[in-house]
This record gives sequence, structure tokens and C-alpha cells, in this order.
Amino acid sequence: MLCVSIFMFTGCDRSSSEKVLSVDGHLFSGVLRINPDNPRYFTDDSGKAIYLTGSHTWANGKIHFGPVSWDNFDYENYLNYLINWNHNFIRLWMWEHPQGEGPNGIVIVDPVPFKRTGPGSANDGKPKFDLTQFNQAYFDFLRSRVIAARDKGIYISIMLFSGDMTYGNTWHYHPFNVANNINEIDADLNEDGTGLEYYSLENPQIKAIQKSYIRKIVDTVNDLDNVLYEIGNEINPSSDSTNWQYYMIKYIKSYESSKPKQHPVGMTAAYPLWNDLNKPLFNSPADWISPGGKSGSLPDYGNDPPVNDGSKVILLDTDHISPRPSGRHWAWKSFLRGYNPIYMDSIAPWPYASINESWQDFNYPIRWEQRKAMGYALAYAKKMNLKDMKPFSDLSSTSYCLANLGVEYLIYQPILNSTFSVKLAAGTYSYEWFNPGSGSIVVSTGDFVANGSTKSFTPPFNSDSVLYIYASSR
Repeated sequence: MLCVSIFMFTGCDRSSSEKVLSVDGHLFSGVLRINPDNPRYFTDDSGKAIYLTGSHTWANGKIHFGPVSWDNFDYENYLNYLINWNHNFIRLWMWEHPQGEGPNGIVIVDPVPFKRTGPGSANDGKPKFDLTQFNQAYFDFLRSRVIAARDKGIYISIMLFSGDMTYGNTWHYHPFNVANNINEIDADLNEDGTGLEYYSLENPQIKAIQKSYIRKIVDTVNDLDNVLYEIGNEINPSSDSTNWQYYMIKYIKSYESSKPKQHPVGMTAAYPLWNDLNKPLFNSPADWISPGGKSGSLPDYGNDPPVNDGSKVILLDTDHISPRPSGRHWAWKSFLRGYNPIYMDSIAPWPYASINESWQDFNYPIRWEQRKAMGYALAYAKKMNLKDMKPFSDLSSTSYCLANLGVEYLIYQPILNSTFSVKLAAGTYSYEWFNPGSGSIVVSTGDFVANGSTKSFTPPFNSDSVLYIYASSR
């Protein structure tokens, strides 16, 4: 057997003499759309299945000013980290409010979508918003973020609305709080001090402004191929927000239907997450979803994700899973069960410091495992013909297997150095082992013949392991 390395990460202990497996970067070939042959993934004009994975963090979509949190976010350096980890996707976070209360004090956000013209002062002491006038600086800033990601080969999901307004006293500063705009518009229709009716269809005037804002976003980025949309992050379900999100998803699709490009639209888990709140995601008109769990009877997406049946493209996001999973096991399990795993890399300010707790430390080892694992999985997603691969829980004793029967099999064994079995269609095969911890590959030097029954395999290293089996004719 021959030992090589799949690819290298800056900062890891690697010998410069190691052999490196080259992985071609994906070139954009039109906008993403659901792959008709395997709707667990997207495709583009190339016809290939496109697997999305990447680390996102709160400050990547805005300029944030201190006093401590999210100062001086280096977006270019952030994108370089993503490329170094072989990631190809991020969520671009959106904050509608100009100010919030973070763990280290006040967080000021700039730019924001609406002009601050006054007269009068809003609750943050600055001029009130005019909700009939857009702040062009925000949309220029947004477009520059998307183009910078495109130039690095990274897909980017634009978060249109910021979502939960019960955290950080957000509603107090929100433009649609009547104290903060000159238009006498108040989204707090029931006057309970939360403003959650902003995410409802109750007020035609608010809905019209939201639609105008969506049109402005679409007009700003429609010509770019690396765009996806997301209605909002963890929008509170108590305000009939499900019907509001369905309406906005359909509106984006309708408005883009007459445009040169049509981009995928997504819907993410509600917060707080109740037992049945993943159902609206699967029943939605969204092209992709990010469900939540584990809570009550919800699937254990964080520890043992169920097989994706292909009813939706699922970007399985640690942001919506509690307790939040981290480490390479989750990334590989999610990949082998038919998901596109993405990681909430919640460090602020990113990536240079932490907020008190060790789990938020950029250099915390389990975070490195997570980031590297997603990049390694993407390398295999590109190496295989993913379009024809489906998840099977019964082909391997590990229960984690992607396969195109008789052609390709990818198996994950989470147990250290443990023998497992794989049921193979009759044929002649080659294989290789991948060590998820070290990034090394052990390549078989000979073929073997399968007769349609199970065959046992023992990893050649003391680690969890990935086994890639492929027909010799391939």
C-alpha cells in the first residue's frame, strides 16, 4: 500500500516532502439549481452534483464596531482561511438593527439598509430612519462581499432578514420600531414590546417596504452566479412567520422569474424550536432548508443524523442544532447521510480572539477538526461522481455509507481502528483508506473480487476511518 496526503492546510504539521492529492477547484458554470438526478444536492450548467460546506460567522456580512465584539473583521483574510480549509460556502449574516447588546457590551452595526435622515433621534441617539429611502452604501457593500467570495470560488447565501428580535434588545433599536423612523410605522402591532409582527403579513405597508427591499437586493446581485438567498435566521414562530416566509420565498421566485438568473431560496429552523417546527421547512416552497434539533421528538441531527431521503437539499447547520455539534465525526456522519454540513464558527472577534469560554477559542482543537473534516469531505465529493451517490444505512455495519451500487462506495467508521463489513455488488474493485485525523491516504496496490456478499475491512491506522471503494473499470 502507498501512503499519500489528500491536501494540505496551512498551520498543520506537515512535511514539505509529502505527496499531495490535487483537487481541482470548482468553477462556476451558471447559477445553482436543484439537481434533478439527486435532489440532495445542487447542480449548475455542468450537470455535476455540487456539494456545499463551509464555516460562517456573525461578523462576515457587516462592519461591526466595538467596544470589543467583532471589531475590525478581516473579510479577505476570512475568505483565505476558507480556501485554505477547502470550504466553498458561507452564510452572509444580516443585521437590520444599527445597534444591539452583545456579551461584551454594545455592538454597533454599519452600514444598514435604510437612510438615516431625521428629523429627530432614534433610540441609539442617531437620526431616525426614513423607510422610503434605501442606503445605497449598504447594497454596494453587500455586492462587494458577494463578488469577493465569488472571486475565491465560494458560494454565498444572503440572509435577507436578521431573524430573532428577542435577543440583545434588538427591537429597541430596530428601524421598524416607531421610535426609530420618521414614517410613523410600528411593526409591534400587539404592543408587547417585541416587534415580532414584523415577520407577518398583517400590515400591508410593512409588507410593501419588505418587498421593495427584496427587489433592491435581487437587483443588486442578480447577475452573480454564486448567490443563494435565505429569508432569515431562526425567525420566531409566534407571529405567523411561517406563512410570511412562504410568501417571501414565492415573491423572490416570482420577481426573479423575469430576470436573467434565478437563484435558490432557503428557509432555516425557527427559534425557539418546538417539536413540530421542522415540518414547515419540509413543506415549504424553499429550494433548500436548515432544520433544527435535537429538541423533544426531533431527529438527533447533531449526533446521528437520519438518512436524507432527498425531499430537500439540506444544509445541515450547527447553528440550529443543540447542543451544537463540533468535531470531525459530525462532519463525516452528515456527509455520509446525504447532507451538506456547514459550521457556525462563533468566534468574536473572528478569528483573533475569544469571548471568555474555551469553546469559542479559534484555536480550540475540536474546531480545527471540524473545519478540516468539512474540507476533506468536499475533496471526496469532488473526487466521486456524487450525482449518482445515495446514502444507505444498511450497506455497511457502520451504517454510514454513500454508494452508487457496483461503482463507488464511501464508508465512514467512527470507532477507532475497528473492523467493519460492507455489502458490495459483484465485481472487481480497488480501494483506499483515508485517515480523517492526519489527512493521509493509504492506497491499495491490488484489486479484489466481490461476489455480491459482505466483505470485512480493518483500517490500517489507529483512528476513525474513511474507506473509498471503486470499481476497477472506473
